[in-house]
Amino acid sequence: MANSFFQFKQFIIHQDACAMKVTTDSCLFGSMVGSMVNGTLLKNVLDIGAGTGLLSLMIAQQYPDVLIDAIEIDDAAASQAVENIQASPWNDQIRIFHTDIKNYKEGKKYDLIISNPPFYENELRSPDDRKNMAHHQTHLRSVDLLQAIKENLSSTGKYLLLLPFKKKEEWILLLKDSNLEPHHLVYLKQTINHPSFFRIIISGGIGNVPIRKQETVIVIKDAKNQYMEAFSHLLKDFYLQL
Repeated sequence: MANSFFQFKQFIIHQDACAMKVTTDSCLFGSMVGSMVNGTLLKNVLDIGAGTGLLSLMIAQQYPDVLIDAIEIDDAAASQAVENIQASPWNDQIRIFHTDIKNYKEGKKYDLIISNPPFYENELRSPDDRKNMAHHQTHLRSVDLLQAIKENLSSTGKYLLLLPFKKKEEWILLLKDSNLEPHHLVYLKQTINHPSFFRIIISGGIGNVPIRKQETVIVIKDAKNQYMEAFSHLLKDFYLQL
């Protein structure tokens, strides 16, 4: 059973009410925002699928002047995200909207849109409907997410997505078809002994002009099950044990 809370250096995430728990790959995703936006000036950020509020809090820690709007459709998760944010040093920077992204109409454009969307489609589902909503494309389909990004991203803004590596080619085609050109791909591997990657982070922007993609590989643990140097460097401002 996952712990009911996760203690970071500057904030705490309570997660007992959330179907989507804190994971190593989501922490790594949040820590990489700075390096993947490549110096883009961030004034406002949209977090689609806030869950516990983890990603919004990690971005707020890195960018103390940014304003973040976070969307969460699940009742319990939205309430817990509010509690986690109110207890943090950045409660005045983050707003939680308990709504469906398909109904979100703030009429503003964002410098960054970040999402760790439901991964799985046509795969074995849980008897827990809330877990299905968090992990499967039972409600937020790929096309819905891409449409939301297009509608809310500024012309010079960036999007960041955390996805299963096995969905790489499918998502790259979807992004290109949606006029959301990928710019930077980060491949994540659990350990140096694992034969394949398990997640991919994709960043990009609006426009269909192909560019030479930047590609990066990050391995979380070495052969002795210790954190690799690159991982430790990214998470050192967040993880208590680093």
